[in-house]
Amino acid sequence: MNDYGKIQELLTQKAEKTARVKLIPFDGSIEVKEINGEKYIYARKRVGGKNKSTYLDVYSDTQYDYLSRQAQELRTLKRELRQIDRALSELEYSEEELSPRVMLNIDFARANVKSLIYDQAVLEGISTTFPQTDAILENGIVNGVKAQDVQKILNLKHAWEFILDKDVVKSKTDYYLLARIAGMVNEGFYFNGGSARSVPVTIGGTTYVPPLPVEADVKEAIAAIMDMEMDSIDKAIELCLYCMKTQIFIDGNKRALIIFANHYMIQKGEGLLVVPESKVEEFKGLLVSYYEGIREDEIKQFFKEQCWRQF
Repeated sequence: MNDYGKIQELLTQKAEKTARVKLIPFDGSIEVKEINGEKYIYARKRVGGKNKSTYLDVYSDTQYDYLSRQAQELRTLKRELRQIDRALSELEYSEEELSPRVMLNIDFARANVKSLIYDQAVLEGISTTFPQTDAILENGIVNGVKAQDVQKILNLKHAWEFILDKDVVKSKTDYYLLARIAGMVNEGFYFNGGSARSVPVTIGGTTYVPPLPVEADVKEAIAAIMDMEMDSIDKAIELCLYCMKTQIFIDGNKRALIIFANHYMIQKGEGLLVVPESKVEEFKGLLVSYYEGIREDEIKQFFKEQCWRQF
């Protein structure tokens, strides 16, 4: 691998690990304090030469074990990030500035990320309300929601954090990036969730059966779309539709592909592309027709008129 390839791989690793760090809602080591006969869990961190403690939760064995594992993961991630920074320094990598328009697009995405994730959850049939989704994104847990739905929402958060990293925004919108996103979306559900599926799948509501994808063909098709002479929004829509119809991965295709298309939209400073909660049923009907080879122009127009969030 040449230096450029090594740098791109290190930057991708850095972005993924940074996204994981942001999922951990505290910084420091775990300690237990007893106050008036009750136990409480705190995060302890040395700041300005002094130890500072931040309250986390009431003590329980389960919560203590969970937070201790998170603290250990945080230490490991920080160590690995330092190693990546040293490796980038040895390769004489220096950061390039993003344009003001792209930086504004990143801010626009961050400001709306909770609603984006909620809309994606509705599209996938995850039965959480917006307040429940908000609570999961803030705290990682919520009562009355299935564990697998919580995991799917946290996976979406991880994937969005990943593509909003400045280094990832500068990366190519290609198959390798899509596979990374799919792996994050399917984390905890499939061992090879970021690999092209090797088993047949069916799609509810249609007779269309997507053939088994050939990875080399998928790479070539995505590259061909990226080389097309068309507006950025049209290219993002083409990416979405091709990948959805191909059903590249064993699961999570719509989740991964919308985030993938948004990587390109953000990179171009063109806003965001997401199916709003109120339009999900209409979109599903159009998508079934598209799978069957009809109403192609309608679904493209739908994407432009109903799903494109501009700023």
